Amino acid sequence: MKKLPLAAFAALVLSAAPAFAHLNPEEHGSLMAGLSHPIFGADHVLAMVAVGLWAAQIGGRAVLAVPATFVTVMMLGFGLALAGLPLPFVEPAILASVVALGLLVAMAVKLDTRLAMGLVGLFALFHGHAHGAELGSAGALSFGIGFAIATALLHAAGIGLGLGLTRLGHGRILARLTGAATALAGVALMAG
Repeated sequence: MKKLPLAAFAALVLSAAPAFAHLNPEEHGSLMAGLSHPIFGADHVLAMVAVGLWAAQIGGRAVLAVPATFVTVMMLGFGLALAGLPLPFVEPAILASVVALGLLVAMAVKLDTRLAMGLVGLFALFHGHAHGAELGSAGALSFGIGFAIATALLHAAGIGLGLGLTRLGHGRILARLTGAATALAGVALMAG
């Protein structure tokens, strides 16, 4: 039973395959394309789960406020891309978010909730912009709803993982190790 949260996280991460990162909206519809977009990209899965895990580590109102901020600001970034407003260094910032969020979890950094919200909001702007830039032929509203739902579900998985690990004897250590593994995966994605 103690290995269940880690097994679930491992399955989630291993299911992210770059070859299936984007469903064709003409075949699957814009909503499904949006839902699949963050779930089938390792960088997005790692960052979104880490946001939830970090929020659970911080505790209190951060458990909801930090992920909600991410989704809200991500949609702002999506809107900026749709409006044609450029944002520099989008892909490097997304990869940096994986490393940074992993390190925050690994070091169990407990920032004030407002600071944590600001930090994830910064990363979210880049994630949202990337979604907007990769819209393709999908309908913006349906696609946006889809990836917002998928992002929230990944955050919920991270929160569930974090809260589940706190119930285990060595759960805090396992959470920190998960953060370290996330940061290392981010470094590997940067090198790849």
